[in-house]
Amino acid sequence: MTDAVDEAAGADEAADESFGSVTPDAARRLLLGAVEAFAERGFHATTTRDIAGRAGMSPAALYIHYRTKEELLYQISRVGHERSVRILGAAAETGDTAAERLDAAVRTFVRWHAEYHTTARVVQYELSALAEEHYTEIVAMRRRTEEILRTILSDGVAAGEFTVADVNGTALAVLSLCIDVARWYRSGGPRTPDEIGGLYAGLVLRMVGAEPRGV
Repeated sequence: MTDAVDEAAGADEAADESFGSVTPDAARRLLLGAVEAFAERGFHATTTRDIAGRAGMSPAALYIHYRTKEELLYQISRVGHERSVRILGAAAETGDTAAERLDAAVRTFVRWHAEYHTTARVVQYELSALAEEHYTEIVAMRRRTEEILRTILSDGVAAGEFTVADVNGTALAVLSLCIDVARWYRSGGPRTPDEIGGLYAGLVLRMVGAEPRGV
């Protein structure tokens, strides 16, 4: 059943290293089944039976690895946000100028949200279903991504590279643009994740008054 489950969970997830460290294999399969179910049906409309079925297990087997459906969502959200912070932070250190760093950060963040759009939709749009303590933890991680972008923008303003009057508002706008890709992107469309990353990087650089670096 493993090959079928991975295929059902979406080819975009099969190559994503975000869940690669989850063990045992049954726990990983349940996460992938939950990703697919939550993305397709939403958290509240998904049952534990649905998740277990997509993983090729019985509902009782699910509780060996996860106490509740909410714990599954929390694990998906935690792993996804850790991944987001890590790739955005690494990209933000690429380049000698603020414009180069912003270009790299947007390209990388958008590419991840397109390439792994199924996971990203759950990570970014199901936060309100988390329990209070989990929600607080995930929101703190989410604010770290805002902080990374605010730092780049502030550095660009200080260096005279960017013309931004509202750094905080611009950082939120840029994040919203990047995250929204997961909502509409579908595999097999007219643009690849790399092409969309380049397009958005150019749009963002224009937004802050800098010269686009090409797609």
